[in-house]
Amino acid sequence: MSPKPLLNVLQGQRETRPPFWFMRQAGRYLAEYRAVREKAGSFLDLVYAPDLATEVTLQPVERLNTDAAILFSDILIVPHALGQDLDFRQGEGPVLDPIRSVKDLHRLSHQRLDDRATPVYQTVRQVAGALPDHVALIGFCGGLWTVASYMVAGRGGDDQAAAKAWAFSDPEGFDALLRILEDASFTYLMGQIKAGAEVIQIFESWASNLPEPAFERFVIEPTRRLVARLKDTAGDVPIIGFPRGAGPLLGRFAERSGVDAVSLDSGMVLSFADETLPKGLAVQGNLDPQYVVAGGALMEKEATRILNALSNRPHIFNLGHGFVPYTPVDHVERLAAFLHGWPDQAA
Repeated sequence: MSPKPLLNVLQGQRETRPPFWFMRQAGRYLAEYRAVREKAGSFLDLVYAPDLATEVTLQPVERLNTDAAILFSDILIVPHALGQDLDFRQGEGPVLDPIRSVKDLHRLSHQRLDDRATPVYQTVRQVAGALPDHVALIGFCGGLWTVASYMVAGRGGDDQAAAKAWAFSDPEGFDALLRILEDASFTYLMGQIKAGAEVIQIFESWASNLPEPAFERFVIEPTRRLVARLKDTAGDVPIIGFPRGAGPLLGRFAERSGVDAVSLDSGMVLSFADETLPKGLAVQGNLDPQYVVAGGALMEKEATRILNALSNRPHIFNLGHGFVPYTPVDHVERLAAFLHGWPDQAA
C-alpha cells in the first residue's frame, strides 16, 4: 500500500476519505498565482520558467493540502513544441496558426519537441522533489481529438466545426494529424514520467458533440493507442481519462481505451456512470465548479451527494471541470476543509 491515497485509489482501493485535487487548482482565483503570473510576463513565459511553474504548481498543495499536485502547464505545449505558432492573448485565450489540411502537416516537426519541453520536465523534477510524502504528482496532456481541434481551428470553440469539416471529409488525412500528435504526446508524457510524474491525466475536453462512429475513430481509438504505448513502456503509471461530454459513450470509452480511471464531467448522471463503468474502476469527479462559486451549505450538500453516490467504488473527489477565475478562494478553502473532514462531516 502506498502512503499516497490517490495512488491507492487508482490501484482499485476504496478510501474512507476519498483523496481530492481540483482541476485548475493552480490559477487566477489565487492571489499568489496572480502575483507570480505578473512577474512572469506572459502565460507561456510562466509555463517555460521552471522555478515559477514549480511555485504555482505547489501553491494550492500548500494552501489546501490536496492529495495531488498537477503540473502547471497547458495542453497546447505539444503543438507548440511541434512548431505551430502559439500565443495566449488577453480576452481571447490561445491563438494558433491553423493547420487546415494534409498539405500543412509538413510544418510540424518532432525535432524541436524535447528542446521545447525541457523546461516542463525540469518543473516536474523540481515539484517531485518538493512534495510531501502523501501527495502524488500528476502529469498530463490533451486528448488527441481536443488538441487537433485547437490546431485546425486556430483557437478554442465548442462546436469543433473546423476539425469536423476536415475529419469527416478526409478521415485518412485527419488520422495522419492524430498520428503525429500521438507520437508527440507519447514522447512528452514519457518525459514527464521519467522526470517524476506518478499519474497521467489525458484531458479530452471536447469529446462531446461527436457522432458515435466519429467518437470511436477520433477519440477512443487514438486514446487506446496512446495508452497502450504508455503501458508498454511505463506500465506502473496509472492513467486517468477525461472524456468530457462523452455521455452514453462513457462506458465504451472506459472499456476500450485502457485507462485506469475515468474523470466525470459535471453533467454526468452518477447512477448511470456507476452502473455503466466496469466494477472496481476508479472514478474521479464531479462537482460543478459553479457550486464552488456559490459556496456555503449548497456546495457542501452537492459534495455530499457526490461522495455518497460514489461510495461503493474507488473515488477521487474533483470538479467536473476546472475552477473559474472568479471563484472566491475562501469557498475553495471551505470545500477543502469539508473534504478533509469527511465522513465525520456527512450530513
